[in-house]
Amino acid sequence: MILLTDAHYRDDDTSRVAGLLVADWSDSAPTRELALEAGPVAPYEPGSFYKRELPCLLALLSTLDAPPDCVVVDGHAWVQPGRPGLGAHLHAQTGIPVVGVAKRAFIDGGAIPVLRGESASPLYVTAAGCDPVAAAESVRGMAGPHRFPALLTWVDHLARGLPTR
Repeated sequence: MILLTDAHYRDDDTSRVAGLLVADWSDSAPTRELALEAGPVAPYEPGSFYKRELPCLLALLSTLDAPPDCVVVDGHAWVQPGRPGLGAHLHAQTGIPVVGVAKRAFIDGGAIPVLRGESASPLYVTAAGCDPVAAAESVRGMAGPHRFPALLTWVDHLARGLPTR
């Protein structure tokens, strides 16, 4: 199983973390939705985003009966070569392979740009504990015609408490 994740932060320093379990990268619907309230969360710290989101993701993982084969995070596994991001920190804590999917690249970050649909703006894929090229191809093959895969939009909406369909 693959766990797609996202978190939404509120003004009161709490968050809602969400996840979708899918059997395959190309699935168009999840086998299970997960969402929980988390808080208080650490304040945003530039360059150390993982301090804010990592506890939320660990709480979400703790609700599962068994660990997933892979976790997808909204962000970077590696900020730059040798400089861990959220995904690398999650992998170090859990041993689970993590794929980071980000909307923006870091300068000299080493992320693999992935074009999807008709968009000229790539997503940026990094990975910890698995092959980054294979991770990028898996993200490219995710369901949906737009730049952002349909299930990643779904989990974003679930984290924000918005309708998912």
